Amino acid sequence: MGVRRDLKRAQQRSDLAARTTVELVRDVDGTVREARTAPLVPPVGTGSTADLPFTNAAEAPDAVVMRRQEGPGWRPVTASAFAADVTATAQGLIAAGLEPGGRVAVMSRTRYEWAVLDFAIWAAGGQTVPVYPTSSAEQVEWIVRDAGVRLVVVETARNAATVAAATAGHPEPPRVWCLEADTLGGLPEQGRDVPGEEVTKRRGALTPDTPATICYTSGTTGAPKGCVLTHANLHAEAANTVELLHPVFKEVTGQDASTLLFLPLAHILGRTLQIACLLARIEVGHFPSVKPGELRPALRSFRPTFLVGVPYLFEKIHDTGRATAEKIGRGASFDRADRVAVRFGEAHLNRFLGTGRGPGPGLYAAWALYDLLVYRRIRKELGGRTRYAISGGSPLDRDLNLFFYTAGIVVYEGYGLTETTAAATLVPPLGPRPGTVGLPVPGSAVRIAADGEVLIRGGLVFGGYWNNPAATDAVLTGEWFATGDLGALDQDGYLTITGRKKDILITTGGKNVSPSVLEDRLRSRSPVGQCIVVGDNRPYVAALITLDPETVAHWLAVRGLPVDTPLSEVVADPRILADVQKAVDHANQAVSRAESIRRFALIEGEFSEENGLLTPSLKIRRQAVATAFAREIEELYEN
Repeated sequence: MGVRRDLKRAQQRSDLAARTTVELVRDVDGTVREARTAPLVPPVGTGSTADLPFTNAAEAPDAVVMRRQEGPGWRPVTASAFAADVTATAQGLIAAGLEPGGRVAVMSRTRYEWAVLDFAIWAAGGQTVPVYPTSSAEQVEWIVRDAGVRLVVVETARNAATVAAATAGHPEPPRVWCLEADTLGGLPEQGRDVPGEEVTKRRGALTPDTPATICYTSGTTGAPKGCVLTHANLHAEAANTVELLHPVFKEVTGQDASTLLFLPLAHILGRTLQIACLLARIEVGHFPSVKPGELRPALRSFRPTFLVGVPYLFEKIHDTGRATAEKIGRGASFDRADRVAVRFGEAHLNRFLGTGRGPGPGLYAAWALYDLLVYRRIRKELGGRTRYAISGGSPLDRDLNLFFYTAGIVVYEGYGLTETTAAATLVPPLGPRPGTVGLPVPGSAVRIAADGEVLIRGGLVFGGYWNNPAATDAVLTGEWFATGDLGALDQDGYLTITGRKKDILITTGGKNVSPSVLEDRLRSRSPVGQCIVVGDNRPYVAALITLDPETVAHWLAVRGLPVDTPLSEVVADPRILADVQKAVDHANQAVSRAESIRRFALIEGEFSEENGLLTPSLKIRRQAVATAFAREIEELYEN
């Protein structure tokens, strides 16, 4: 029973079990309207995030803080070595003309150099402007011009060409360095004549209120907005989350924590995870892809003890497990293991939380059987040592969460936005509650407005959008940030996200439908890749669905069909349609009949960043999809 037994032991330690206190505000009818949690770490009074590498180097110079991939292995990077790389790169940036308060854009996939650059920019007194490496020239032009970026570091020659094309018409195009051409773009060599004291002086001039980064929201509509986050925002997020989680997880595993960071560092969740790990001296490795087929070998070689990912990762790990089982003729066995996992996880959690008796002998016997046949293979897919994970970005299907729990990996969900410096809520480690996104991060508060909108307050809330006071005033009222998401608090203060205000569909029958509930459950079931639920001002709810390419290849192989079978034939095959209908039925179980999907259409191809139908953070650009597939949507409503 591994991690679940250890969680129970940790729960029995009073110093761990009572780490957070939740204050609830109720309406007269008893509905919880607001939840507040006390901070675990006081607000920082001096200094900045830039100090972290140097504090680590002074206090524990030989501690391994990162590992760099070299061939099949991972080379350790000590605290002193990381601080030296940061200093040398900061000197190079100063030599290149970076002034205190100046902004440097970084356009790269996740890699060690990204981490060095981020801290070097801060140490040189600058502000980091992350840019997704998949950004178009139009997006790059907007960000560089709006933020006033003068220096850009890119990963590849292709990225450099995008920047050059985007800024060709600027009066002063930015200077560009390329990581692909030289280690850290040659910046350390350029800064050899800059004294180290200049870096120390600039770093010492930073305060908690100094802007640290301008993160442009990927946005599903309109021009991206630049969220200005201070060093105090970053500290409030990183310090409180690591203090909430790390002591418990260390007790649970009995191991020194380590993680493989594969989330884009252009996304605030990846950045704050990196800061939190440096703060706690947790070993971090970097990997440039979230695609499961590319990521799995890295997980097996790095063998992290915990992961931070998005639902897509957990969905695909589950789908890969099923595909592997089907390939060896055990597809039905995997399906039974799936059903057992939900029942076992539910019963075991109830006992852990004191609300039920737990699994009976028969259920324990079934768990033992399928742990040998299925669940241990899931653990192996994640490297073999992973005992817990954090999922954010969008809700994780509750049954899928229970599946991983039964497999020995506890997945804690969180919720947040760029404007809240990543997680604003997080399931506490000794209070798992699948289906919710947890309690306010320590030091924060969540309020549900009269119309159901989720409001956030705390040190992690940003101060405003860059060069956009009108947009700032639209979302900040006093201390409260209006998220645009709809949600509810349960009787213990746990938040559940029910949808997005602007995405609510209203059928001609007057039924309000939140598409995200259906879409999240659809994506959790093979062979669905991506999907979008439609039905605004229509008589019923319908869906456009794409097939996952890896699943299609496997589906063809196990049926002895040619791997080059045209996708047009696959989407018309009654057998694949029946499999998708099972996924639709699963989604419909979460809603009333009036909200359920009545018809669906399988779409050839994918929703992706490349074709403009997904944002870099894998959110659907709803209007773009509706425009691209207007004919298919109309056909769903033809008699």
